[in-house]
Amino acid sequence: MKSSADDTNALEEALKHVFRDHALLDQALTHASYARELESQHSAGGLPAREFDNEQMEFLGDAVLSFVISQELFRRFPEYQEGELSKLRAHIVSARRLLRPARELKIGDYLRLGRGEERSGGRNKSALLVNALEAIIAALFLDAGLDAAHRFILRDILEPELAEVHQHGSEKLPVMDYKSALQEAIHASGRPQARYVMVKEEGPDHRKMFTMEAHIPASPAGEGAFVCRSEGSTKKAAEQGAARLAWERLQLSEDRSADDRHAAGAKSSEPS
Repeated sequence: MKSSADDTNALEEALKHVFRDHALLDQALTHASYARELESQHSAGGLPAREFDNEQMEFLGDAVLSFVISQELFRRFPEYQEGELSKLRAHIVSARRLLRPARELKIGDYLRLGRGEERSGGRNKSALLVNALEAIIAALFLDAGLDAAHRFILRDILEPELAEVHQHGSEKLPVMDYKSALQEAIHASGRPQARYVMVKEEGPDHRKMFTMEAHIPASPAGEGAFVCRSEGSTKKAAEQGAARLAWERLQLSEDRSADDRHAAGAKSSEPS
């Protein structure tokens, strides 16, 4: 682990980009817990200050990532139908797949975390790593434009994923039926069956938009219930979208549990 999260030279080398505005990279690596702690300290010292975290940059980075992946898949697979392209894009940009490049870049070493998040093992948390990766994509985009973000996404995200898909063959492409995949994941976790609720239907008959929610009950192990919402031009599409978000959340939860078990095992093996 790096001695200081501000020492980002190695990270820039891994990104193959030297930032002109280092504040962008700093913000991309700043978790909300760190920003709120600094704000609290400044406020207590009578110094009004606003410390920016990476949440807004994560939002922008997610959009840039989705655009670049969509553009590349459209160009590379002209024979694919919309559903096949959507399926492949959803697989590539899913939180579980983005965890690989985040770990390869050792993003956890550079995160700026609050004391509580640091103590709880935040540097190894899957969600924090993936969020920071998307924020770094935004930082590349803001610092040097779409070309810089495009190069990084192709080299570190898209190409490795496509190589794996090609290695396993087209029959190994990720499933498109996320409702079925979600139900399997729910069954494995011991939760009761998911429930789908239509929240909203709007627009003229020829351009209807439906908003559906997937309600996921709590598990016997005490993992909380949650709700995921998605829109679509049909009820089925909206349900699939909500199911995909819920499925990804369960997959990420599995990864976090594995991280916790790994951290606990490492700690127990340390000499007393």
